Amino acid sequence: MTAIRILVGSVYGGALMTARAIKKRLEPEGHTVTVLENPVLDDITGNDDALLVCTSTTGQGEVPPNLLPFYLALREQLPQQPGRPFGMIVLGDSSYGDTFCGAGELLEEALYETAARKVGNTLRIDALETAEPELEALPWTRDWINTL
Repeated sequence: MTAIRILVGSVYGGALMTARAIKKRLEPEGHTVTVLENPVLDDITGNDDALLVCTSTTGQGEVPPNLLPFYLALREQLPQQPGRPFGMIVLGDSSYGDTFCGAGELLEEALYETAARKVGNTLRIDALETAEPELEALPWTRDWINTL
C-alpha cells in the first residue's frame, strides 16, 4: 500500500479536518498516512513517501502561518526530491479573485523547484460552494492514489 505524508496549512481548521478525514478513510485500507500539522523539512527529507499538500489560503493568496516556516525553508534550502510524487488540495474563497487558492500555487512552484513530480490536477475547493471540504477531498484523494 501507499505511504503518504500530508502537509497541512490551516487557519480555522478546515484543511486540518480534511487531512484527518483523509487519514481516517485511507488507513483502514492499508495505507500509511502521516498528518503533519507543523511540518519541517526533516519530515520530507528522511523518506520517500508521497506528499499531499492540504492547505487553506490566507489573506491575499498567502500560505497559512503554521505552514509558512516549512514553505520558506523549502524555498531557501531546495532539498532535492527528484521524481517524488506530490498532490495538491487547496481550500479557498473565490470571492478573492486572482488570489483564490494562491497558497497552493506557491507550494506547487516550490515543490517543482525541488524536482518533485506533481501527480494529477490540483483540487481547488471553494468555500462559497462547499461547506464540508472533505466531501470533495475524499473521492479526489482516492483517484490521486490510484495514479501514483
